[in-house]
Amino acid sequence: MVEVRNLSRSYGTFEAVRDVSFFAGKKEVIGLLGPNGAGKTTIMRILAGFHFPSGGSALVDGISLEEDPVEAKKRIGYLPENVPLYGDLTVEENLRFIAEARLVPAKKREGAVQAVLEACGLSSAGKARIETLSRGFRQRTGLAQALVHDPPVLVLDEPATGLDPNQIVEIRSLIKELGKRKTVILSTHILAEAEAVCSRLLILNRGRVAAQGKPGEIRGAVKGGGSWELLLKGADVPEVAAKTLSLGKGVTAGPAESEGPSLVRLHLFTEAAGDEEGGRFFDWAAAEGIKILSMNRKRPSMEDVFIKLTAAENPGETAGGKDRGGPA
Repeated sequence: MVEVRNLSRSYGTFEAVRDVSFFAGKKEVIGLLGPNGAGKTTIMRILAGFHFPSGGSALVDGISLEEDPVEAKKRIGYLPENVPLYGDLTVEENLRFIAEARLVPAKKREGAVQAVLEACGLSSAGKARIETLSRGFRQRTGLAQALVHDPPVLVLDEPATGLDPNQIVEIRSLIKELGKRKTVILSTHILAEAEAVCSRLLILNRGRVAAQGKPGEIRGAVKGGGSWELLLKGADVPEVAAKTLSLGKGVTAGPAESEGPSLVRLHLFTEAAGDEEGGRFFDWAAAEGIKILSMNRKRPSMEDVFIKLTAAENPGETAGGKDRGGPA
């Protein structure tokens, strides 16, 4: 439904997006993640038709946003980070105006407005003026505006920004429901939101793709992201600390803590990501005359993965060194 091929966007000498490619199919929710300045909003603006790419292409339902932007935009609903609303109009008046601007036929316009009022939980607020609404209801109204012409693709830029925890849960639930019948592409810096809502993630760093795939796939692909916790019997803390020197390359011993007479809890960190490391630890303990009472692998959280992928600078920077700040 949405295909991005080798997308790039420059502002003068600053490259905001560099050679980004991904595909979003029908009934799929794709999350764009990245630190500030990673290129998320630039990609969103290109997909919404506000900017043209400097290189590459973006297609919606096979239609190029650059070659036929009007036809492509008919298939897109866009929710920017700062929702544009007319404060002196009611929710219904805002939606009627957008429906007309989106060329919804006059005979279907009122039905379309009422449908999105109900879908976005705005039925009770339809007669209220925008300036009297809470942030959460304004965000819902912005989402209703993006939906009023019933597009197959939704582009949502930071949809939960500024909302309280209850409102975030409501918006997440609404997006998940929309993802059952539409293609949804959303940008966010809230990792819990991305994992809760998205079927696949695209992690950006300095305008480039650092990783993409299902959350579990991305976690598994990052080396050295996990740790192990072992409960050992048959030695005290100093003995265990000394024996960890024989663990070999690729294993770092963390703190050893006493759990009682001859009981030690040991934390180990490995470069390898696979479960086969557990066998290594059993062999090590047997050789050292230590019994393993329990062993738990602690898989990396999405936060751990995000930090690891975005902390390092991307390759291919200009000879001048680090990238300068620029558009998001």
